[in-house]
Amino acid sequence: MAAHRSAVYFVVAGLNSFSTVLFFYYFYFFAREAFGFDDAQNLWLAALQGGVYAIGSWMGGRAAERWGYRRGLMAGLALMAAAWTAGIRAEGAVWHIGLLVLATLGMSCTWPALEALVTEGKDRSGMHRSVAFYNLVWAGTGALAYFTGGAVLEWLGMQAMYLVPLAIVCVELVLLGFQKAPSRPAQPDTQSPPCPACGTPHPQARRFLLMAWLANPLAYMAIQTLIAVMPGVTTRLGLSTTWAGMCASIWCFARLGAFALLGQWAGWHYRFSWLAAGYATLTTCFALILLAPSTLVLVLAQIGFGLALGLIYSSSLFYSMDAGPARGQHGGIHEAAIGLGNMSGPLIGALAWEWVPQLPQGGTIAITCLLVAGGWILWRMRPQKPDSSLPGNERPPDRY
Repeated sequence: MAAHRSAVYFVVAGLNSFSTVLFFYYFYFFAREAFGFDDAQNLWLAALQGGVYAIGSWMGGRAAERWGYRRGLMAGLALMAAAWTAGIRAEGAVWHIGLLVLATLGMSCTWPALEALVTEGKDRSGMHRSVAFYNLVWAGTGALAYFTGGAVLEWLGMQAMYLVPLAIVCVELVLLGFQKAPSRPAQPDTQSPPCPACGTPHPQARRFLLMAWLANPLAYMAIQTLIAVMPGVTTRLGLSTTWAGMCASIWCFARLGAFALLGQWAGWHYRFSWLAAGYATLTTCFALILLAPSTLVLVLAQIGFGLALGLIYSSSLFYSMDAGPARGQHGGIHEAAIGLGNMSGPLIGALAWEWVPQLPQGGTIAITCLLVAGGWILWRMRPQKPDSSLPGNERPPDRY
């Protein structure tokens, strides 16, 4: 019975990723086509969406702990369904942006609850497997949505941006409606190794959690900036909407590959060298994508970018779920940090566009400088020496 419940939650996670990627990623193409939004306006829009997601995720994680994970998930899905239903007949930029905000609030309730549901009651090895498979599921369907979304919208029209996600979220609600799972979370079996002296989660484990919570929003700062300006990048390279969706989604598949590799080996747990290498790759490839002089450079830089994202995201989610029993709340913080990154990157880019319009790459330079500054902070936060009591620092590393 427990295995059946977990399978349903993984299916829901995959469907949820497909529907939200199709809507939120292609909303910027829709705004460009329907309302004539340029890159600067799309950056402001992305900053708004990221800020709403940060606040909503923090509240959604706390609500999931209070109401139960399943109820929080269903409430978020219902809110998205309401927004997308209204969007079918909405007219005017203001109405569509308002529905974007409403759908964002709904989405912010779903991911913390899903992350808690797929890991509840698991020991560390079981949680490693669950987190790895969960990452493969949502990243795989999300990559598929980004890859095919351009063709879907060209074939069915921009209104499909509302219709297709609405149909998918209705399927999710039906699946959950047949679930008989308890709404209160189960107590997990284990968490981060306690400190022998005080019995609380180990200080170095908490240090890695904080470093991951810093690196992940910086990574999403780069992601959201890319999503918002990718229509402009692909237009500059002469790509159609269909080819834009295919070429711009390569980093999603590279991230998926990283999740698959990391799921086979736990040796990266609590090792700073892995996190540092991933972060350096992320920073370099971010600049290359935005400045890409050709489609080949765009493709190659996205591969490195996606691999780095996979490691950074896996670190944040695993350490969040490994930190203690309040997994819904920790998942909410993990997602809120993503929202902060989603807000800050486009906001900086938009401000640079406004303040130094004579420097077209001002936003890229500013965000790259912030990524470099974040790397310096991570270096300063690093543990001074490995702690053999942390998983991943044993020799040889565990395989799950």
